Amino acid sequence: MTPPPGPSTSDAVLDRVAIPAAAFDSDDDMAPMASTAKKMALGGERKSGLEQFALGVFVVVPFLGLLAAVPVFWGWGLGWHDIVIGVVMYAIAGHGITIGYHRLFTHKAFKANRPLRIALAFAGGMAIEGPVVRWVADHRRHHAFSDKEGDPHSPWRFGTSFGALTKGLLFAHVGWIFDPVQTDATRYAPDLIADRDVVAVSRLFWLQVTTSLALPALVGGLWSMSLAGAVTGFFWGALVRISLLHHVTWSVNSICHAVGERPFRSRDKSGNVWWLSVLSMGESWHNLHHADPTSARHGVLRFQLDSSGRTIWLFEKLGWIHDVRWPSAERIQARLLRDGERERERQPVSA
Repeated sequence: MTPPPGPSTSDAVLDRVAIPAAAFDSDDDMAPMASTAKKMALGGERKSGLEQFALGVFVVVPFLGLLAAVPVFWGWGLGWHDIVIGVVMYAIAGHGITIGYHRLFTHKAFKANRPLRIALAFAGGMAIEGPVVRWVADHRRHHAFSDKEGDPHSPWRFGTSFGALTKGLLFAHVGWIFDPVQTDATRYAPDLIADRDVVAVSRLFWLQVTTSLALPALVGGLWSMSLAGAVTGFFWGALVRISLLHHVTWSVNSICHAVGERPFRSRDKSGNVWWLSVLSMGESWHNLHHADPTSARHGVLRFQLDSSGRTIWLFEKLGWIHDVRWPSAERIQARLLRDGERERERQPVSA
């Protein structure tokens, strides 16, 4: 099979624009904090050694918790308090990423009122995948160069052979996040840098991380009125939940660009992976997303579960969001592959 085609001209990236100085206004005695906040929000620089170390901790430690989940479940069991805490935390942080970071801030699939915008930005940070500006900049660059040179996390980066794809999958899944060079947010996310609310939330990323780690333990301890409840709440609601959500998000970058059905016309190898749909909250219907990036719903065909799309629908009914870009039947049909095109898409990757 030939290598994946080039970047989509429809997935336009924002041109470089001047960043208003007011976006980082501060008093003189707050200048060091403003400088730190600006660095955290913008990206476009090399990660420091401390940042790389912290990143490794937040990847490895929760993953160790995920690996320990089976023996812990076998030995201690899993109480219904832990299940509720874990599921609720997963839903809040996960939908903060899928609805907030992704569909709202990256692709402008709808407009939200100010309280909801701030809440979604904060909830997305609780996934501990980085401040909203950096996440958006990376994802917009991914769409600009999807599965071609310049894509920060394409599994096709090293070629199309089995060995190259295996190496590429590992890189696309987790290796890419350790690249010391950051995406230039002044080019890819100038609209967010100019948004005072978004910058303010980015300044509070430390609080989002702290909340994400501490809240499950606090709720677990108070609910059971015991130290054991706090410990199990932290284990299941923080460590296991964070790592599971990380790997589900990263699977959309890796697995969903290597395998899956491709019923829609796109300029890359994005595919639909049904068995990830519930845990990814609809993000694994990835082929439609790359065929129509601004669509508020990704699961558009029959039986395609998309809890993010359904939640957006609920927010619209409540009057909290407006100007939702729902995909029309005509728009969906226009992007469906014809029989001949579909047959070509199903050709196997060369060894």
